Amino acid sequence: MRYSEDLIEEVRSRNDIVDVVSQYVKLKRTGSNYVGLCPFHNEKTGSFTVSRGKQMYYCFGCGAGGNVVSFVMQYDNASFPEAIRKLADRAGVALPTADESPEARKASEKRQTLLEINKAAAGYFYYQLRRENGKRAYEYLRNRGLTDETIRNFGLGYSDKYSDDLYKYLKGKGYSDSLLKESGLFNIDERQGRMYDKFWNRVIFPIMDPGSRVIGFGGRVMGDGKPKYLNSPETMIFDKGRNLYGLHIARSSRKKNLILCEGYMDVITMHQAGFNNAVASLGTAFTSGHASLVRRYTGEVLLLYDSDEAGVRAALRAIPILAEAGIISRVVHLEPYKDPDEFIKAEGAEAFEQRLQGAEDSFLFRLHAAEKEFPMDTPQGQNRFFERCADYLLEMSDELERSLYIEAVVKEYGRLGITAEDLKRRVGIRAMKGTPVENRQAPRNTARSAEKVQKVSASDMAQRLLLTWLVNYPGIYDEVKKYIKTDDFVTPLYRSVAEMLYEQAEQGDINPGKLLNHFQDPEEQKEVTALFHANIHLASEEEQSRAFADTIIKIRSESLAKKNSERDPADMQQMQDMIKEQKELEALQKNRQKLQIRFTPGE
Repeated sequence: MRYSEDLIEEVRSRNDIVDVVSQYVKLKRTGSNYVGLCPFHNEKTGSFTVSRGKQMYYCFGCGAGGNVVSFVMQYDNASFPEAIRKLADRAGVALPTADESPEARKASEKRQTLLEINKAAAGYFYYQLRRENGKRAYEYLRNRGLTDETIRNFGLGYSDKYSDDLYKYLKGKGYSDSLLKESGLFNIDERQGRMYDKFWNRVIFPIMDPGSRVIGFGGRVMGDGKPKYLNSPETMIFDKGRNLYGLHIARSSRKKNLILCEGYMDVITMHQAGFNNAVASLGTAFTSGHASLVRRYTGEVLLLYDSDEAGVRAALRAIPILAEAGIISRVVHLEPYKDPDEFIKAEGAEAFEQRLQGAEDSFLFRLHAAEKEFPMDTPQGQNRFFERCADYLLEMSDELERSLYIEAVVKEYGRLGITAEDLKRRVGIRAMKGTPVENRQAPRNTARSAEKVQKVSASDMAQRLLLTWLVNYPGIYDEVKKYIKTDDFVTPLYRSVAEMLYEQAEQGDINPGKLLNHFQDPEEQKEVTALFHANIHLASEEEQSRAFADTIIKIRSESLAKKNSERDPADMQQMQDMIKEQKELEALQKNRQKLQIRFTPGE
């Protein structure tokens, strides 16, 4: 629905942005702002800034920004009305009951219906497991060592061997074919024009989001059918890259880390043994999206993949992704056992805990894996190995961290004649030449920054700087309005923002957080927020005055040029106005010293 501007502002103002963001991101106070790792992209050094004074957030890395409403929209992938409702509930603000826009209502209803369908399907599968037809699947789970309590906690079920059982059940509940098709639970036989169950004759593993809502399913076939494991396709409510199996339980674990393993049974077995911080990716390789999700809950991950070659490769892929997200990782060795299930059954939970405690540093794990790639008994093999070491060291942006790991490499491989100076020199050479593409991390933000610099003209930068200064130093407004009117902002978006800021300034309350209520489109919110962070370092009052003069003159010049290009040559009044403005501009340029300013922070 469309809420009034006053109501939106009440909800926003009663939800302090620092308090809300702190529920999702670990923030550290730095001066008047709070800084943390951005939840919207992977980074090692915090560039995500939250301002209590402005009631805004902004990431200097990826450009994400907005007020508390846009944060909830972006973090929870919610619509504007959904974010308002969530924040209203948090603050105890009563919202009127009225219809949403048709499009928003339709999308919200569809999402809710798909969740209902999945919940009904999960209940149906669970029921089938307890029937005579599900006896074989139930015995399979019990033979794997699972208790009835564990089966119940994870909602495990069974899909019957008939390929239309679930379809008939859900049709009996009144769901349309179009919605059932979008649920991902069914396939369509184009030749016969009928729908049939995607999962049949399988043990079913419901997949839940962090809020414990069923969003998809995994199924293990009973017998020799193919594929052995089958997962739901991505749907309106199920995104494999944004969810991890078992996270709905692991997120509440009191353990300091998460254990990342391979499959459903690994997670379930470990939870039953008391390791309720285990999670697994959903039939796909670990991605940066998973890393961003993990970082919401912990800063450390234990990698526990199968001890075979495929498991080693999976660990090697995950380590740099986690590192890029600022997450510490260690690798758990299970030899001589293949997976957690085998280990726990053979050695018990206490021995398994000891293996977790003794997990190997992920950097050293990569080195030991690299050793196997090169003939280490030859000078050429050793040389290539140390080149790989330098590549791994070059991925570290922290100099102290790199120095410590150089010492670790020398300690372990000094027998081959390598010294710390040798490694430092080799890292420097690799940095100059560029490391192999598959190992190299692009310098933080360089490409994006270059692109933005190319796109931002001198005129745009002048307008952005003035808007930033008005927000950060509201005391300059009286001086600014002497020279710059809102229609002097030639960029339409900047003009809209200027009109709102000028109006707020006249009322004596410049409030960028409130201003952002007028922009509900995420991209517009992002762009407007960026306007208020286009600053330059000004060390002295002389520099401040010079920058202020340059900015005022640039904006006036561009405004005059635009008016001149759009004026009617036959309109004499327009021409006289143009001549007057041109003389005023020339006077400003000759008497720049009049444009004196002092920036005094407004917060």
